[in-house]
Amino acid sequence: MRLLVFGPGYSASRLIARLAGQAEVATVTREDFAGRAGEIAGATHILSSVPPGEADPVLAAYGAEIAASGAWIGYLSSTGVYGDTGGAWVDETAPTGTGRRTARSDADAAWLALGARVFRLPGIYGPGRSPLDRIRAGEARRIDVPGQVFSRVHVEDIVGGVIAGFDGPPGAYNLADDCPAPQSDVLAYGCALLRLPVPPLVPLEQANLSPQARAFYAENRRVANGKAKRILGWRPRYPDYRLGLRALSATTSPATTSTAPPAASHDQR
Repeated sequence: MRLLVFGPGYSASRLIARLAGQAEVATVTREDFAGRAGEIAGATHILSSVPPGEADPVLAAYGAEIAASGAWIGYLSSTGVYGDTGGAWVDETAPTGTGRRTARSDADAAWLALGARVFRLPGIYGPGRSPLDRIRAGEARRIDVPGQVFSRVHVEDIVGGVIAGFDGPPGAYNLADDCPAPQSDVLAYGCALLRLPVPPLVPLEQANLSPQARAFYAENRRVANGKAKRILGWRPRYPDYRLGLRALSATTSPATTSTAPPAASHDQR
């Protein structure tokens, strides 16, 4: 395998680490796009995790070369392409382009048209990037938006999904855990794991959020992962946030995870 990765960010870097010793890997950053046609022609697998600006920069620079390469093509997209569903479940048959990320939806569609495996990702967490890190830093805020839920996925389950996709057909695949939940519940559970006080709930209108953060709370959906399970044979190692956070906590403070903490409010689902 000769894997060419555009945008070796948080998730793609974990994939590269998992494939160490199994693949030749070349990476391309935003600052180093020029002169890559030869590497594209020689790659057996091409993955982009570069988010779009006004357009997708990878496709703008090398769309024709990637299409002609004959390589396996993958793209890390976002479940934000589905927009707000009022908390309803959404799968890959749902329309896209109705949310706040129209450029992402356009890029998602363009990669699908190119024959890519498009992995749609919800909130990503993992080592060094999780609610536990925000809690330890004193930056966790529990915003009270009644009835709102989010889906999330552990970074190692993204890696597992992409690898499973190496043998799967082109198309869109949601990679999300089995347990959409309010962000406030996740933070409460993380505080219980760390034996730290749970921050109070703050009403959205009193939270003084930035426009970007407030837009995050404007969407409400549950992301179904059945297609990736059926077609790719993918199974999340961390099917809910409790297992994922407990595993992360154990890597830094194993003594605190000998027993599970008590359930947070609304935690039993």
